[in-house]
Amino acid sequence: MRPRVPTSPDGTAEVVRLRLDIAYDGTEFAGWAVQAGQRTVAGVLDEALTTVFRTPVRLFAAGRTDTGVHATGQVAHIDVPDSALQHAYSRTRRDGEPEFLALTRRLARFLPTDVRVLRVQRTVADFDARFSALRRHYAYRLSTAPYGVVPQQARYITAWSRPLDVDAMAEASRNLVGLHDFAAFCRHREGATTIRDLQRLDWVRDGDLVTAHVSADAFCWSMVRSLVGAVLAVGEHRRDAAWCADLLTAERRSSDFTAAPARGLTLVGVDYPPDDQLGARAIITRDIRTR
Repeated sequence: MRPRVPTSPDGTAEVVRLRLDIAYDGTEFAGWAVQAGQRTVAGVLDEALTTVFRTPVRLFAAGRTDTGVHATGQVAHIDVPDSALQHAYSRTRRDGEPEFLALTRRLARFLPTDVRVLRVQRTVADFDARFSALRRHYAYRLSTAPYGVVPQQARYITAWSRPLDVDAMAEASRNLVGLHDFAAFCRHREGATTIRDLQRLDWVRDGDLVTAHVSADAFCWSMVRSLVGAVLAVGEHRRDAAWCADLLTAERRSSDFTAAPARGLTLVGVDYPPDDQLGARAIITRDIRTR
């Protein structure tokens, strides 16, 4: 089957779809999504891309991270008119170098230091950063050191002054893995499903550093920080592992635990199928699950 060719919204111009791999320090951003009067990651990137391409550009991301959440492996896509793309990088590209290396360098000059476009590459029209994704990977980091966190890491690791039983946390986490309704762990959004396939939730201790590795086909609003917060209650022996499993029967966000602070959370990667399966994957993702 011949690949679909993307066009502009009015259907009058052929556009090129680009994949962007992005990293950012979320500390001073009000999350990913554009919000009026707020500094957001998408807002800053949209402005830089629009300046470089001299035409309005809108990003679509794999994960719309919350306020204060970081990323080393965010993925987004944009559609750029071919003429604008040629103008943006043809004058600065050196012979023999990768196609969009000069564009990556140019974006670095327009972006603030707390957000970077790591890589730009041409992709197929069926690639959708959000709906084509197979799974997202997050890491949540805590320090149980008596002094908290060293200053150089304080923006990315949550200080935790109370002892944690990582074995109990691992047991509680195993009860949560699988296809479930995670309503107890998600902030409510009208009409949105809370059924997710949680594929990984495990913990690693390295001295004072405790790291949760969390992977799922998708996450609803505040789900990762809520999962971590609930399991931490087990790690402190305030709750038992069975309590965590019982939360899966709830139909609304539970008030029995507090979501973990945003600063410890980082989006570290997104997986996609081969190009010839991207369109089919997007159809599956858009199909809203029910109980």
